[in-house]
Amino acid sequence: MPSRSVSTGAPDTARWLLLGKDGRLSAYARAEGGLVRWTQERPGGPDWSGPDFFEVPDLTYLTLAQGADGYVHFIGRRERRDGDGKKLVDVMHTVQYQSGRPLMDWRSAGNPHTKMVERAPHLGDPAVAVDTAGTVHVFVRDGVRSVRLRREDKSGKWEGWKDLKSSEALDGIAAVVTSTGRIEVFAPTAGATEHWAQEKRGSQPQRADDIPLTTAPGSGTALETGEDRLTYYAVDALGKGVLAHRPAAGGPVVPLGGEPDPGPTAALRATVDGHDCTVLAHRSRSGRPAIAAFPTEDEDAGLWWAETGEPCLGSPALALDAHGRIVIAAIGLDGTLRLARQKEESGLALGAWVRA
Repeated sequence: MPSRSVSTGAPDTARWLLLGKDGRLSAYARAEGGLVRWTQERPGGPDWSGPDFFEVPDLTYLTLAQGADGYVHFIGRRERRDGDGKKLVDVMHTVQYQSGRPLMDWRSAGNPHTKMVERAPHLGDPAVAVDTAGTVHVFVRDGVRSVRLRREDKSGKWEGWKDLKSSEALDGIAAVVTSTGRIEVFAPTAGATEHWAQEKRGSQPQRADDIPLTTAPGSGTALETGEDRLTYYAVDALGKGVLAHRPAAGGPVVPLGGEPDPGPTAALRATVDGHDCTVLAHRSRSGRPAIAAFPTEDEDAGLWWAETGEPCLGSPALALDAHGRIVIAAIGLDGTLRLARQKEESGLALGAWVRA
């Protein structure tokens, strides 16, 4: 059996490298029987502690999100068997309040199919977003391919499940918070990408126009590229590389090329050579991380994908460290954390990859 301190792969999200309020980065990954965490020992420094193991039995899926307060929320899909061999599926949640600190106890957020229990085992993979008030929103594909929402109330208790009214959703829901606290949700289907958006923070997400993207489920992410404005990135289902679309602008789908595996695409805004740029990363078909950058909201300016590092397990992640340098992280084939960061000189040049 693999060591519990060795990762079995990146989480099911491209956001698994996160900057804490104390300026230290933390990386999270799947492991046999739970998850592991590495923590930077000082802001911007080269040394890391970990991996620390946290037991989470029966976890089949793991995603996470960070609130404006720095708290990291973990959402997982748990699948067990009762004494009669019947499959029991629910959504689990916990939180980490500070970098390097223990996780709180996991608690169940339940399953929307409490009455039609025959549908409960078919619950899909969850997504999570935390608005600027700290309210946790969990989205999940249910047993009839609709999208359900459950969120915490002000006292920390879970509200009832709400049906966002779909009938074609696949796994791979993405939920993202804007700087104003609004949440937008994207769900792939066989023919397009469904889209919901809050009019203001705390309101019920409303169905918006579908996005004309047929994407590989689980490959989508969104990034705020203008004030309260998102750009959605995902991998084309027909193998034509990464695609971009800005729902608020209603413009065309922009092809960005690359040869990605159908996993999550990491997206980050950063200053490169004094310019506001968008940096993207994914795992290429060769299994290695690939990275590219271009002026934010100017995809037509062109971009060049560069493979870097060694083959990895799951998708790479991007973050800015305490000094504003771009950091790319990946889980090596040996289950260890590997990182490279932007060099001091100009451009997107990365330093050598190191093992944490």
